[in-house]
Amino acid sequence: QVQLVESGGGLVQAGGSLRLSCAASGSIFSINRMGWHRQAPGKQRELVAVTTSDGSTNYADSVKGRFTISRDNAKNTVYLQMNSLKPEDTGAYYCNADASVLGSSWRYRDYWGQGTQVTVSS
Repeated sequence: QVQLVESGGGLVQAGGSLRLSCAASGSIFSINRMGWHRQAPGKQRELVAVTTSDGSTNYADSVKGRFTISRDNAKNTVYLQMNSLKPEDTGAYYCNADASVLGSSWRYRDYWGQGTQVTVSS
């Protein structure tokens, strides 16, 4: 199986920056998409940013121009650089990967990390 471990969350003032990391490990054969979702208290989980194995990216409108997603394929790691943070960016940030494992290389499924908390104070 695939395990995702996030790090880099914390408390920051509005206008500040944080960098999240997510490392995938396990019996990985291939990873297609990797991305970040977030969930604020009382709200549904939403997509923040996603990147594919060929380097293409997509962002939620609310974070365009402020957040940058990047990926190190050799390390199976995805990053989220968050700048100009706003209080509305507060929430639990979850890493997500669409991956296949050894022995089932044709079968892709979604894997999720446990989440890391980001709190932006005003």
